[in-house]
Amino acid sequence: MNDKMKTIFKERGIKLTAAREMILDILSKANAPLNYEQIRSKMKTDMDKATFYRNISLFEEANIIQKFESSERKWYFEFLKKTHAHFMCEICHHIICVDVALPDIEGHEIKNIILKGVCKACR
Repeated sequence: MNDKMKTIFKERGIKLTAAREMILDILSKANAPLNYEQIRSKMKTDMDKATFYRNISLFEEANIIQKFESSERKWYFEFLKKTHAHFMCEICHHIICVDVALPDIEGHEIKNIILKGVCKACR
């Protein structure tokens, strides 16, 4: 784990465990949001689902990751870098991060924007 992530754990008072390090390492290297199955396939060791979701919940509470539900009823997770939009294909369910100007709604905090449509490959 790199020094930046160790600092994040220390600043938020989270104990560094092998399971937490593995999950965050996978998410920090991903260039798109990942679901449980995708993360699990990249793990070097087995981790039960309860441990995974317990750690995900801790990361979300500490504002380290964000999660959102797709149209296929799966939760996707990503390392929180900056607020941005996601495009989800309604046919193949592929998700990409999109850099668009976020609206400024006075007094509100935008955490995520989901755009749905059909990707180039499915058109």
